[in-house]
Amino acid sequence: GLLLLAAALGGAAAARCPAPCVCDNLRAHVLCLNGSLVAIPDTIPELTKKLDLRGNSFSVIPAGAFLATPYLTHLDLQHCKVERLEEGAFRGLGRLVYLNLASNSIGLLYQESLDGLSSLQQLILEGNRIEEIQPGAFGHLGSLTVLDLRANALVYLPDMVFQGLQVLRWLRLSHNTLHVLGSDAFAALPALRRLSLDHNELQALPGEALARLDGATRLDLGHNPITYVAEEALAMASLRHLFLDHASLQDVAPDAFALSPQLRMLDLRENQLQGLPPLAGAGGLARVSLHGNPLLCSCLLRPFHNWLARARVQAEGACAAPPALRGRPLDSLKPPEMRCSRLRPPPNPTTPSEQPKAASRRRCPRECDCSPDFHHGSCENRDLQEIPQDFPRDTRLLDLRRNTFRAVPPDAFPGLRELVSLHLQSCGIRALQPGALRGLESLVYLYLTDNHLSTLAAAAFEGAPQLAYLDLDRNAFTRVPAGAFQLLPNLISLHLQHNAIGELAEPDLAGARGLRWLYLTGNAIRHIAPAALAPAKMLEKLQLEGNHLVEVPTSALQGLSALSELKLSRNPIKRMGDGVFLPVASSLQHLYLDNMGLEQISPHAFVGLGPKIRSLYLEGNKMSNIPNMSNFTGLEILNLQDVPFHCDCQLLPLHRWINKLNLRVGATCGSPPEARGLKVKLSTTFQTCPGWGRGEAGEANPEKTMAASKPSKKKRSGKSPARGFNKSRA
Repeated sequence: GLLLLAAALGGAAAARCPAPCVCDNLRAHVLCLNGSLVAIPDTIPELTKKLDLRGNSFSVIPAGAFLATPYLTHLDLQHCKVERLEEGAFRGLGRLVYLNLASNSIGLLYQESLDGLSSLQQLILEGNRIEEIQPGAFGHLGSLTVLDLRANALVYLPDMVFQGLQVLRWLRLSHNTLHVLGSDAFAALPALRRLSLDHNELQALPGEALARLDGATRLDLGHNPITYVAEEALAMASLRHLFLDHASLQDVAPDAFALSPQLRMLDLRENQLQGLPPLAGAGGLARVSLHGNPLLCSCLLRPFHNWLARARVQAEGACAAPPALRGRPLDSLKPPEMRCSRLRPPPNPTTPSEQPKAASRRRCPRECDCSPDFHHGSCENRDLQEIPQDFPRDTRLLDLRRNTFRAVPPDAFPGLRELVSLHLQSCGIRALQPGALRGLESLVYLYLTDNHLSTLAAAAFEGAPQLAYLDLDRNAFTRVPAGAFQLLPNLISLHLQHNAIGELAEPDLAGARGLRWLYLTGNAIRHIAPAALAPAKMLEKLQLEGNHLVEVPTSALQGLSALSELKLSRNPIKRMGDGVFLPVASSLQHLYLDNMGLEQISPHAFVGLGPKIRSLYLEGNKMSNIPNMSNFTGLEILNLQDVPFHCDCQLLPLHRWINKLNLRVGATCGSPPEARGLKVKLSTTFQTCPGWGRGEAGEANPEKTMAASKPSKKKRSGKSPARGFNKSRA
């Protein structure tokens, strides 16, 4: 009886399978990949357990979106352009154990966004733009073991933000911009074993917050600008593996790890350490890695070297000086070789714990809030008309958003030599006057979005040579401020999106030799001069989406040997000629050519491109054929939706190639009439083409396909998915 009931339900489910999807009723799987869905289908079979909706366009996941599928255990919503999760979006999914929301545009997690997911074990939110997590957002996820928040825009973690995650074992916060952690940010994580905080902007080891993690055994803090580890800075009773690699460490206190007695492995690679004291407090340490440090193997290093031998600690690293010992491994040195010259050694740099404290404890402006523990000052939305002064000298993050300053005058931030991040969004600023940032010698982040700036002079950035991230989105620029970046040799990321820039001229980026990411989406750019991008030879990302370009700016791409991502979406480019991407063919990995109204692509337009290409977006265009892409063997994403392909014999190579790809590409026929609306992969119009019987005839008959494939297993391997796309076989 149960079998009959299951069969009946399976039959009903099959009848309800949404048209763009593929339903496997036997395994209760539904796949709707890379389609044109703009809403969650309401006809998905009720008994579905695994639902894959990758590559659609949902924008918002509304409340109760999955009430019709209560048996779901796995839900994949990657690359769906989701911007918002409404409260109650996943209500009713009490059986769900895996939810993947990676690579969307979610900016905020509301308190009830994840309500109803009582069985969820893995939540993937990597690659969104989450800036804020409201308290209680994870309060209903009592079964969660892995939370992935990598590559978002988190700056601050408030107290108890992870409350409710009683069994969480791995928290991944890498590749954010975290500056400040509340002292109780991790207080509600009793089961946590691994914490990943690498690739953030932590200035100091957040010892108070980490002390709440009694059970954590691995801590990743690499790639943070931490300069010093103070005495007893880390009190983690169970910690065994600590990664502090690729930071800015210049000194470590002898008792820095005295309160972490289980520590076995310490990774200090690629720092600025010239030496270390004996780490007597780390009694259980077995290995310390010092590769990539400028180690001075003089008599000053002897105490540390002797301690390594006594404590039987394995040290990995080599001397950088003196010249006689350069390149010598630490474990090969003998004490007599480690000599000092008669010259008096330079004094050790003053550590933060030794700096005069009176100077850093100046009063806070009365209109603002200052946190001495986290070096954070905030005057957000206080109706201020002048920039306040008299902040503590050790302030590192200053938030002045949503005030009315009109202009930033010279010397606006006196005494803030340690300031790293400055927020001036939505302040009505029309002018950044010369010398405005003078004295901000540690400034890395400057946010000036949503103001009224129309021009900038290089003198405005005088005194801020470390500035690396400059955000000028949504201002009033009609051109890139020529020469404004001359004094910014460390500029990495420049945002000029949603301005009114009409062209890129030759001198615009002068001085920006370290620029890696240039964002120009939503301007009115019609022309890019051949040498406009030449100063930015290290450029990796170039986003030109939504401009007025009518051709690929091939000449402007010359010399950009590191460019890996090029976004030309929503430009009115109708035709694409031969070799238009040749200047960047050796480095390009992600190419966006969607929604341009593209009518014709030359057969040799993609010459030079090949296995390095990982994603290619061509959806929403008007061409009826595309060039041979048989050597695009590294593709992970190919989107050909809403392209009116003419499914005649000239398209047979594309049909063959698509059939061999292990990807959902969304290609459909626009003509001839008998094929309109059919998938290119499934259209029968190709069966009358010359040469059909040599390859595809077997595809129409599964038995013949299997028989034909038996002599050569190599032909079916995933390493050569594109071999069938060969014009000579058409």
